[in-house]
Amino acid sequence: MIFLTLEHILTHISFSIVSIVITIYLITLLIDEIVKLYDSSERGMIATFFCITGLLVTRWIYSGHFPLSNLYESLIFLSWSFSIIHIVPYLKKKKNDLSAITAPSAIFTQVFTTSGLLTEIQQSAILVPALQSEWLIMHVTMMVLGYAALLCGSLLSVALLVITFRKDINLFYKSNPLLNESFSFVFGNLSAKNYYRSQLIQQLDHWSYRVISIGFVFLTIGILSGAVWANEAWGSYWNWDPKEIWAFITWTVFAIYLHTRTNTKQPPANSAIVASIGFLIIWICYFGVNLLGIGLHSYGSFTLRSN
Repeated sequence: MIFLTLEHILTHISFSIVSIVITIYLITLLIDEIVKLYDSSERGMIATFFCITGLLVTRWIYSGHFPLSNLYESLIFLSWSFSIIHIVPYLKKKKNDLSAITAPSAIFTQVFTTSGLLTEIQQSAILVPALQSEWLIMHVTMMVLGYAALLCGSLLSVALLVITFRKDINLFYKSNPLLNESFSFVFGNLSAKNYYRSQLIQQLDHWSYRVISIGFVFLTIGILSGAVWANEAWGSYWNWDPKEIWAFITWTVFAIYLHTRTNTKQPPANSAIVASIGFLIIWICYFGVNLLGIGLHSYGSFTLRSN
């Protein structure tokens, strides 16, 4: 009873914090000079991270197994993964170049998870025999961390494509007015706009590549550990299950992205298109296959049999 009450409190605290944080982010989008608001939103994300961590630990203790037994817990862990990706650069540099992607991702995932839409599956269930294995933590954790990193990297690539193909975006003169004025005086207004567009595209390409590379490593480890677990549970490393097929498709798409990205002669938009396709593939693999309730890896009626 104590654990259920604690979980209830942490759920509402995390929901309240992310609601405040998203409000602050909306304000800072309109008034980007308010530094204190930005710092408050970063502290709010850190507080959200600790609340979600406490929520996962609480469920782990009273359920007796790693908290990834259904879609509700999986989405909580996904939100926790987004939070990790968000706060690590901030704690390291006190500046987060990924915040425009990671913060909204963590916020919206957490809001969706705690909004009451998944109330029927919030109760932790007893694991089926196939899930009562040490591989549960290894496989599912690596997969969800991989999904989170790949989703963030893909969104950065989507932003890159928008900036590349939309010529009427006026976001390039706010960072340093004095430098903008000097640059425009020497090279002209159009050259200054092209310069900042080019700089932003390079930065998005750089961060997208780094985040996707990390996510690809997690995904690879997750698939390999899942194969070992499948052999232990079902007697075969690969069963051509829909979830396995889509995980392999996801891995292939991002392998193509990494291969394309290594060719420096091609424009960044080429690899960004592949990553944008990967964004849709991830959601099919993570969410769509589960909701269809088919295959060995299905959540069925929102109850996890395997990840």
